[in-house]
Amino acid sequence: MKRDSRLSSVLHALLHMAEHDGPMTSEALGLCLGTNPVVVRRTMGLLREAGLVAAARGHAGGWRISADLTTVSLRQLHEALGEPAIFAIGNRNETPDCLVEQAVNAALDHAFEEAEALLLERFAAVSLADLAVDFARRHAAWRAAQE
Repeated sequence: MKRDSRLSSVLHALLHMAEHDGPMTSEALGLCLGTNPVVVRRTMGLLREAGLVAAARGHAGGWRISADLTTVSLRQLHEALGEPAIFAIGNRNETPDCLVEQAVNAALDHAFEEAEALLLERFAAVSLADLAVDFARRHAAWRAAQE
């Protein structure tokens, strides 16, 4: 089953950008993410529209974070990406004639709505700064292990 990894990719890119001095080009971000710079530009365009990143043109240009990491939540990023579907599973038939399938759909729909609301609530409570702190902790532990 193919999963939508845009949120994960955006978080990955933004944390690289937060650690980098100055703007990062689409090419550099593409290398970090293992993707094409065109994909990076398209995605960063969505984040620019949401006021989360800015682009500088010309020599030494590129993308930079334009928002405070403490104020940007995972939920904001999810919304900036167009609110991709949280779950890859769903009903077999959205408008069934069968009463059994109607009951199944109602139960599943209710469970999915509750789970999505809980997850989006959690997304709202996690900021980019929280992820940056976790990265810094992991990086420090990795460096200590290398010595």
